[in-house]
Amino acid sequence: MSSFAELSPAPFGRLLTAMVTPFDSDGEVDFALAGRLARYLVEEGSDGIVVCGTTGESPTLTWKEQHLLIESVREAVGSSAKVLAGTGSNSTAEAVEATREAAAAGVDGALVVVPYYNKPPQNGLEAHFAAVATAAPELPLMLYNIPGRTGCSLAPSTVANLMQYKNVVSLKAASGTTDEVTQLRMHCGSRMAVYSGDDGLLLPMLSVGAVGVVSVASHLVGRRIKAMIEAHLCGQGSLALRHHEQLQPLFKALFATTNPIPVKAALELNGWPVGSPRSPLIPLQSDMKDNLSQILIALRQT
Repeated sequence: MSSFAELSPAPFGRLLTAMVTPFDSDGEVDFALAGRLARYLVEEGSDGIVVCGTTGESPTLTWKEQHLLIESVREAVGSSAKVLAGTGSNSTAEAVEATREAAAAGVDGALVVVPYYNKPPQNGLEAHFAAVATAAPELPLMLYNIPGRTGCSLAPSTVANLMQYKNVVSLKAASGTTDEVTQLRMHCGSRMAVYSGDDGLLLPMLSVGAVGVVSVASHLVGRRIKAMIEAHLCGQGSLALRHHEQLQPLFKALFATTNPIPVKAALELNGWPVGSPRSPLIPLQSDMKDNLSQILIALRQT
């Protein structure tokens, strides 16, 4: 194991956007709008686009819709940004098949979430991710730990075991604590690239070794998040802290209720007709939407 004091590479860039899935007025996926939104996000600083993740409402997308979304975004951004496909499932067979299909579609990586609801033990999690890794050995994988959604957490020691598979290169850390980054680096060394899964914890996570973020707020303030990352990397701590503090109200408002309800409302406020979330998610309450509108107005003035 290499020294965990070394800086990790950033295999997918520093700023990745976990993109929403646009729906039309009939609740169908708007693939053309998805392509336009992906190009806009790249123009606003995103190094990569994550399609069909949590923010993309993957639980309510069919596999066919997911495949077409991946193709649409891949075609839209071309070589200007990395494209990662969410291929996780609580069924190992489904995750394996989805990952194989994503690799065939020419994506740059796959985001593979910890299996949800069935709460496998650590050796079950290891077997699950090993099956996915071997199914598409040339496709770089980002493991995704979000225990608040899945009901179980991927242990750093399990991640270290999985690093025997050369395509296990990164992890999206969304446990809500910076200690996850430290423990991952201590167990895995510098080869494992840890991305913050929480916009509000990005700067603290960068300070303990994360390489970037899989962001929701970058739909709205991509350039400013990119500037915060670059300031940190350049040793401009005060500037990075100023960005962090100015963006905190937005970060909190975007998670005042279940993601992606608020970010879809914020995009609508900014002129992007991405539609309401699919049931069982619902549109944002009017008082929360009013608060979000005021925060967006205030940010434009800073």
